Amino acid sequence: MRVPNSVVLPVGTHVDCCQEEEVEEKSRDIMAKIKGMLAERKSNLAHFIDNLEGSEEPEFYMDQWERLKEMESCTLTILNLVAVNCMDRHDIKKLEATILEHVKNEEVFPEVVRVLPPIYKQVEAAIVGVAQSEEMAVHGMMDLQYLLSKLSQCEHLANLSRELLQDILRYLHRIGLVVWYEEIKNLESTVFLQPTFLITMFKLLVRYRLVQQLECIS
Repeated sequence: MRVPNSVVLPVGTHVDCCQEEEVEEKSRDIMAKIKGMLAERKSNLAHFIDNLEGSEEPEFYMDQWERLKEMESCTLTILNLVAVNCMDRHDIKKLEATILEHVKNEEVFPEVVRVLPPIYKQVEAAIVGVAQSEEMAVHGMMDLQYLLSKLSQCEHLANLSRELLQDILRYLHRIGLVVWYEEIKNLESTVFLQPTFLITMFKLLVRYRLVQQLECIS
């Protein structure tokens, strides 16, 4: 809600636990609650802004007022809920198709028509090649400078600079091909070429009732 022009696709799972009429009813109920939540947020923001503007010394609250006005201007596009049975591969493919359909919609995502420089695709293809090479460790972690040196071995990328590589990594991070936490000091020099490894690692570390499971170990 704090990110301008956000687009949200609600997904309802566990369809296999419901009757067909229940799915429709629950979908309508969820969308109604979301609309109610947005209306309440808009009302609360307006109330807070009015309070600041009506205070005895509003100039002391200018920073808060500007922040609230900025939040008030943020739009949030809510797409129609998609109900899926996660146990059904057909439903997963349906969700995938729905996401792709929305992403390609220029009205929803105006930037989808932006043309990237050819070197972006060249670096992307080269990174995929490095990630799939036999010398790549299973965890897919690679030092940023070492990655630059590996890519520079490609004839058409011999002049690739660190600054341009960082710009391209930001793009690849946004689309999910790699993970690069440049804002975290201890990780800014590490690129994760296998994002799925992080998912696997988190699944091992972050578990339901983990504390209780550990306490059961003698």
